[in-house]
Amino acid sequence: MAEKLISFAIPSYNSEAYMRKCIESILPGGEDVEIIIVNDGSKDGTGAIADEYAEKYPTICRAVHQENGGHGEGVNQGIRRAQGLYYKVVDSDDWVDSDVLLKVIDVIKKHKQAGTLPDLYITNFIYDRVYDNSSFTRRYVKNMPTDTFFGWDKVKPFHTSSVLLMHSLMYKTSILRDSGLELPKHTFYVDNIFAYVPLPYVKTMYYMDVDLYHYFIGRADQSVNVSSFAKRTDQQNRVMLIMAQAYDLREMKKTNKQLAKYMLHTLACLMIITITFTVAVPSKEKYAALKELWKKTKEKDKKLYSKLKYRSYPAIYTFLPRPIGRAVILAGYKSMRKKVKLG
Repeated sequence: MAEKLISFAIPSYNSEAYMRKCIESILPGGEDVEIIIVNDGSKDGTGAIADEYAEKYPTICRAVHQENGGHGEGVNQGIRRAQGLYYKVVDSDDWVDSDVLLKVIDVIKKHKQAGTLPDLYITNFIYDRVYDNSSFTRRYVKNMPTDTFFGWDKVKPFHTSSVLLMHSLMYKTSILRDSGLELPKHTFYVDNIFAYVPLPYVKTMYYMDVDLYHYFIGRADQSVNVSSFAKRTDQQNRVMLIMAQAYDLREMKKTNKQLAKYMLHTLACLMIITITFTVAVPSKEKYAALKELWKKTKEKDKKLYSKLKYRSYPAIYTFLPRPIGRAVILAGYKSMRKKVKLG
């Protein structure tokens, strides 16, 4: 059997209504890809559909059945089992552009033949807001060179809420394993960890200005909705703490200034989201939890604590406990959601 170029992991939980579209969008990759469908303890026909594709396409599709462990454990299972050179996660309600996928595969083949495979491929992704047929494309042409190999020294500063997200990333599988990435179970928002923790292991990158990934927006229960925040504040705090404690950015700055700068920007963006979770439906318990998060961050790295709390976004923290602060933060988040067509 020929070596697989890309392992696609599809973490799936009660996904029978939409997972076929996801799988079918990847199948045109043929023998160059493997599709690892992880049935995360579903209660519907998800497992049967996974088995169906594994039986029909035995050299491409693999079905994995596990007890419910959440999205992160689905990603972990894929990493453990992946046989491809590269690894990409596609959520079961999302899909890829099949024509673009074939273009990406052609590029990987050329780089493999030339012996110049990068540690990370980056592509665009599209927010598809199905209920009004609108969309927003996240591109990185202002931040990095296109169609060439580059390192962190060539990455230009990211601004406002722009960061690299899981949907845009395709790591070498070996990079993920070398980084020791292990996402926590039963936790939402772990895609932020996936897009952060492996980065110091990435030395070479290649950005293609193509729209590969389609991120479905349309379900009322999606985790990006403000109404979901109240239920998952503890999980957001958990993700934030894992990321804040992952690295000493001061030490990193000595050897890789641009990477450290980008990672600090990512943490600052995530802290704003964490604060938004806290004020969405405020309570004494949530404010206490946020205070504890600040405390643990300070104990780990006083410099990082200072940058996040006082230097990066001082106004947000200053006004956090006040009604005006809550109104401003929620208004800002809703404005961002509207811009990127999240609803």
